[in-house]
This record gives sequence, C-alpha cells and structure tokens, in this order.
Amino acid sequence: MLLRIVTAAVLIPAVVALVWWGPAELLAAGTAGVALLALAEFFNLGDRVGLRGFWKWTMVCAAGIFYAQYSQGLVRVHTLGRGFSFVRDAAGGTLSVEAVLLVFLFGAAGIGLGTRRPLQEVLPAISVSSAGLLFVALPFSYLVRIGEIERAGRQLVLLTLCMMWAGDTFAYFVGRSIGRVPMAPALSPKKTWEGAVANMVGSLVVAVLFTRWMHADALALLAIAGLANIAGQMGDLSKSAYKRGAGVKDSGTLLPGHGGVLDRIDSLILASPVVWVAWQWLAAR
Repeated sequence: MLLRIVTAAVLIPAVVALVWWGPAELLAAGTAGVALLALAEFFNLGDRVGLRGFWKWTMVCAAGIFYAQYSQGLVRVHTLGRGFSFVRDAAGGTLSVEAVLLVFLFGAAGIGLGTRRPLQEVLPAISVSSAGLLFVALPFSYLVRIGEIERAGRQLVLLTLCMMWAGDTFAYFVGRSIGRVPMAPALSPKKTWEGAVANMVGSLVVAVLFTRWMHADALALLAIAGLANIAGQMGDLSKSAYKRGAGVKDSGTLLPGHGGVLDRIDSLILASPVVWVAWQWLAAR
C-alpha cells in the first residue's frame, strides 16, 4: 500500500505538469513512450501463451500512429465566404492514421510471407500484432488528439486523467471495504458491482468539479464522464482477461505497487477515444 501511494505521489504531479505546461511535441512523445511500454508488456503476455508477435514492426507503426495524431494539430482550417468552402494549410508534414494502418497491414503481410517461422505461427503472430496496435496504441493515441482541441484541449486531457484516477481510487477503497457482489468472477474475482458503482461516482464527481473551470455545460460533461467511465471499466476488464489468460497477476513490474504500465493505463486506453468523440458531439457543438 505504501509503495502504491509513493509511486502515485511521484507520477501524478509529473504527468499533470507535462500535460499542462509541456509543449505539444513533448506531450505527444511522452504519450507515445507510455504506449510503447504498454505495448511491450502486451507482447510479453502474448509470449506467455505462445503468441509471438512482430513486435518491432508493430512498435514502429504504433509510433507512426502517434505522429499521425500529433500532425493533425499542424493543420489549420480557414473558412471562406459563408462557410461553404475552406482551405487546409498544413504547417508541417502530416500523416493520416489510415495511412499508418495500411502500411502496417502490408508490412505485416510481407513479414508473414517472408518469415522463416512455421506456418502455424504466422497467423497468430499477425493476430497478436494487430491486436496490440488496435487495442492498445490506436485508442490510447486519442489522448494526443484531445490535447490539440482548440482552447479546451489541455483541460480535457486533465479531465480524462482525473476521471480515471478518481474512479479507480473510489472503486479500490469501496470494493475492499463493502464490495460483496462479484462483477466478472471469470475475469477478475476481486472486482465487485459495488466497486463499479463507486468507480462511476468518482468520475461523475470529477466532471462536476471541472465544470466551472472549463466553462462547459454540466450535463455535457456528466454525459462524457459517464460514457468514458463505462469504456474505462471495459478496458480494465479487458486487461484482466489478458492477464488471466497469460496466468499472471500484473502486466509488468515497472511501477512499484501498481504493476506494469498496462495496468495503469488500462482504463485510459478505451476511455480516450470515447472522450474525443463525445466532446465533438456533446460539448463542442
């Protein structure tokens, strides 16, 4: 418990400082670095069940996805006339996520055809590589896109982080103290419905606290918090399924008291794209 608190006390201020004061390039690079560490742990879990992915190629493409998300912030849109046309003026080289995914697709196919691995290992390798890119790197990269939202980006990143942190904290203490009804015993025996409800309450409380600071509609932020929390808990359960399948307690040992990087960002992985989409639909209009 003490190690858990000390690690959080060191990491949380560092992350908040990076999000609020760090330049966009550093924020994107830091987020990409976290994703690559989580991806390495994901591949280690795959190795434990005999799924040896093309990890070097996947890492390169994962970095490409984060650059693609960052590069979207280099694009400026100028409305002409009455909004019937616009000009896209890129301040630097841009790259689309779709292009990276296509490069990954053809690269994985080429590696699969050219590898000397036994045929029965090729399809599992392509599968676990694709899963790492699509279930870890791509959704987590939306934190970069969130940070580039005009005027509210940095605040929205902090909102996303705080919602997940508060939700996890509420769930941890409530689940340990009064949790009785198992939520998903086959995946995570210690998770309870009482903890899940507390998790949701924690995220909603954060949304209420952020409403005045962000000058945003309270109902919109509450809706975003609710949707993000559901996605975050799905991400948490998915990570539990990975670990249970691999027969391990934690995805890694990099963070004392917390396990691995994947253990710490599991909620953020699926919550990030939900926050991005929900903001466009509910708050940015």
